Amino acid sequence: MIIQDSVLFITGANRGLGLAFAEQALQRGAKKVYAGVRRPADEGRPGIIQVRLDVTDHASIAVAANQCGDTTLLVNNAGIARLTSSTLDPSMIEGAREILETNYFGMIAVSQAFAPILARNGGGAIINVLSDATWYARPMLAAYSASKSAAWSFTNALRIELRGQKTTVLGLHVSFMDTDMTHGFDMKKVSPQQAAEAALIDLEANKEEVLADDFTKEVKRSLSNGKPIYLDPPPLG
Repeated sequence: MIIQDSVLFITGANRGLGLAFAEQALQRGAKKVYAGVRRPADEGRPGIIQVRLDVTDHASIAVAANQCGDTTLLVNNAGIARLTSSTLDPSMIEGAREILETNYFGMIAVSQAFAPILARNGGGAIINVLSDATWYARPMLAAYSASKSAAWSFTNALRIELRGQKTTVLGLHVSFMDTDMTHGFDMKKVSPQQAAEAALIDLEANKEEVLADDFTKEVKRSLSNGKPIYLDPPPLG
């Protein structure tokens, strides 16, 4: 898919990776970007149109899809994370439900709403934002990891189904990014601009999976080894 003259709809687009996707797409000649946000603000950026969206609210999704019927590229970026002290922490169960509502069920609902729109507009593409946590679950992020594993599984199934309508489905796997979600984490981080750029470059190259940083590549590569990283994790720092 070519980004030039495309029309994007990005969930969770008010900051971080979502905003980076919007800016990178416009730099590459996108015609328009719809930014799905919970609370649209009056101030806007040229080429970016804020649209009220809550990915856990099906009515909100339906209204947004009806408003943005010229979309050719959907970016499922909205996501949340909650830390727990342990996998045995009782609060993890309720936190997991909250995370899955956004990171998994929200991705499904938005994809279902926009897939017919993409078909009518020639096929287009969907980018689903995933993680190195898809394959490597840190205890304090166990619920988040489970949501990304589920989202990866859905992405793989969606890709097969939407090939019939000529819609490319790309999974973007990335490790810790320098965003509000990782504030306070003392570790190497990838810039959201780097991750967004990698995804758009590979989408134009007809790729279906992107590993946006060295650690994510290392984790994926280790899956076929006798000692994958998830069995012998490195220090978090």
